[in-house]
Amino acid sequence: MKKSKFPILTSPIKVGNVVFRNRMFSAPMGATDITPDCSPGPRTQGFYELRAKGGAGSVTVSELVVHPETDGSHMLHLNLETVGCLPAHTFVADSIRRHGSVPSIELSHSGQYAGTYMSDKNKKASLNQWGPSDNVRPDGRPVKALSREQIADIVKSYGDNAALCKRAGYEMIMLHAGHGWLLNQFLSPYFNHRTDEYGGSLENRVRFTREALLAIRAAVGPGFPIELRLSGSELFEGGYGIEEGCMIAHMLEDYCDIIHVSAGSYQFGFFDTTLPMFAPHGDNVKYAAEIKKHVSKPVACIGGLSDPAQMEQILEEGKADIIYMGRQLLADPFLPQKVAAQQEDQVVKCLRCYTCMAERPTTFTRRCAVNPLIGREIEGMEVTPAYKKKKVLVAGGGVAGLEAAVTAARRGHQVILCDKSDKLGGILKSEQAIPFKYEMYELGVTLERQCRAEGVEIRLNTTVTPEYVENEAPDALILAVGSTPVVPPLPGIDGDNVVIVNNYYLEKDKVGDSVVVLGGGLAGCECAVHLGQEGKTVHLVEMRDTLAPDCNIRNRPILMRNVAKYSTAHTGYAGLRITEDGVICRTPEGEEVLVPGKTVICAVGQRANRADADLLHWAAPMVREIGDCVRPANITKAVYEGYHAALDI
Repeated sequence: MKKSKFPILTSPIKVGNVVFRNRMFSAPMGATDITPDCSPGPRTQGFYELRAKGGAGSVTVSELVVHPETDGSHMLHLNLETVGCLPAHTFVADSIRRHGSVPSIELSHSGQYAGTYMSDKNKKASLNQWGPSDNVRPDGRPVKALSREQIADIVKSYGDNAALCKRAGYEMIMLHAGHGWLLNQFLSPYFNHRTDEYGGSLENRVRFTREALLAIRAAVGPGFPIELRLSGSELFEGGYGIEEGCMIAHMLEDYCDIIHVSAGSYQFGFFDTTLPMFAPHGDNVKYAAEIKKHVSKPVACIGGLSDPAQMEQILEEGKADIIYMGRQLLADPFLPQKVAAQQEDQVVKCLRCYTCMAERPTTFTRRCAVNPLIGREIEGMEVTPAYKKKKVLVAGGGVAGLEAAVTAARRGHQVILCDKSDKLGGILKSEQAIPFKYEMYELGVTLERQCRAEGVEIRLNTTVTPEYVENEAPDALILAVGSTPVVPPLPGIDGDNVVIVNNYYLEKDKVGDSVVVLGGGLAGCECAVHLGQEGKTVHLVEMRDTLAPDCNIRNRPILMRNVAKYSTAHTGYAGLRITEDGVICRTPEGEEVLVPGKTVICAVGQRANRADADLLHWAAPMVREIGDCVRPANITKAVYEGYHAALDI
């Protein structure tokens, strides 16, 4: 095998008495199914196990509440009183270790944000919210200052829980002191207004965290790795910045073995912590790099990282010693294995679409847009070979068809994939012209690459007709014939100044410096942001009262913030006709106004290609319809349906 392209990323690192097989660690992400008594359920075990199986050096289980008496969040607990709690954690730790990964667990206390993860949000009103000082949360709930006695009891609970974690088989402890949770609240001058030994000077503000670290060390003994997770900067006015973050890290490094540097605070949203698609990859690495200059212990970084070459460069330049990935190892848990095998071109990259984070508050489960296994790992982590090999014809080479084709091929079927155009990727091809959506375009490229590697026969410029199916005589036909852009019959819609959003990547040069985006759905909003980022004057027109109502609840707030920053939105405006000067619209008050723009981007939605699908509905012994031809939706639905259609053959 030729020399590795990523020698540092794939090299072992020893921390304390533990050797980690590589520098690619799985970041803390909350469990999938937490039982009513706050123990990990069987799906949680599968959720963490898959990333260990994929080759991560360490997998961190998150979040273990250390003091339920003052933190009512519905997160993991660990005690001897709850029947089945200790063995449930033991099975989780074992499921990580048996694949060669180091099982770690994050010890946490929400502080004044107790109840954040409770299913019944109304119950938060019945909880006492505890913090460093008397306060009122942004949602109006009062916060009570912890007494010295309570602090001492919480410190003891950190040690008690650490001892139980070690007993369960976890081999590293991560102490969460970032993101606005309790220890961070004590570190922060914004939250901490105490006048006793836990407030005021920085020395006093770090006291609680130091005591927690000492309690953990006393419980686990020497050589057992302890990782301290910090926000390098709180990233809001009144909080501490990177200069004080460096001081905090320096003051606490003697009590831990790894300093894990994140950024931001729950106080003002998680977008600075969990970077959106609009932010540069690795934007928070700079905080780890700065802290590394002031400490001697290994430093871990995190922040929307998905490119192995970028990760290797971070390590090579000495900005960090360990790379953490959260969402990326949901998108592709096998990234570490692929990097070690020098198959990095097979990595499926995270879209940073927040599907995984939006699913938890919506259904209290997990889902990933590009990985249909996430949250459902116990249903099977392998694509099992088919009992009887069959001939499968897939009509349509968009994301649904590609996922179906590669999965069917992995099952051992003979697969033919046809697409009527000269390139695969379907609607994903249009994303290549928008930098912050480029990973969506790359998804199509990667799936095509995987299809070819699995032996899928690809036929381009080929329309699947009933006669074509009859001639090929497949055992199964998967219809992934997609959708077509909706083009409203407005006067002027055929003008040279009009570009259909799907064709923007082909006609980008036609777009002038002033643009009207007609249609305020997800595609229209994202196009408006992109054009505004390019310096164009953008007006966004939507006939409904709400922009992008189908956007998930985590992504929509940051999308709306960017829409407001880069465009002028007009909701309740109905387009009437297009002129060379823009779009004549009817306002909510019934007036006709000109929304100015020399170019008009039409982004009013997609329509399922039902005629194509209906024509082929009875063309083979087994026919399955998937993706946009059923109902135009999103990548998540297309991938999930494509994967399971192939499993059903």
